[in-house]
Amino acid sequence: MIAGHFGFAALVKSRERQAPLWALMLATVWLDIVFVPLFVAGVETIAFVGRPGGYGAGIIHADYTHSLIGAIALSVVFGLAFGWRSGSRTAIVLGLVAFSHWVLDLLVHRADMPLFPSHDSNQFRFGIGLWRYPWTAAGMELLLVVMGAWLYWRAARAITPEDDKARRRARLVSLLILIGGIVVLGVDVSGVGR
Repeated sequence: MIAGHFGFAALVKSRERQAPLWALMLATVWLDIVFVPLFVAGVETIAFVGRPGGYGAGIIHADYTHSLIGAIALSVVFGLAFGWRSGSRTAIVLGLVAFSHWVLDLLVHRADMPLFPSHDSNQFRFGIGLWRYPWTAAGMELLLVVMGAWLYWRAARAITPEDDKARRRARLVSLLILIGGIVVLGVDVSGVGR
């Protein structure tokens, strides 16, 4: 879902001009960034239900980073840490974009995202499970990438119609978002059907 997260960041940037694109991109993967050291330490894990490394083949046991309460807490921390210099609106936007990770993951993850940070296996877990249908999940991600790149380009172009340099830069960034998203998505789904 990484490509979809980045597409969503570009989409938000098209509406929230004051928020830095780099901070929005970082916000969308913040939960996964925190997940990595916890995974390396063995605190959070992944159990594979298909071919290891395949698109959506893992059930995560990320009770701290991907629980609803954990995601809210980490999103508040991100918004405060990265948004305080740019004002309260940007801090709120960054916090909400960080939380969007959990919302988008809700669509694709199997029911492996708990309410509270706990290793209680009896706890209710959230997840719609679109990863069981890889081409549907990939299509949704591609749609987010294309919409994000297009809306970013359109918004940047409308702001500076007379500034040719800014227009070229916006076109380049949009193209990089689109190409980068498609490449990441292509790597993600390369094992589908094997």
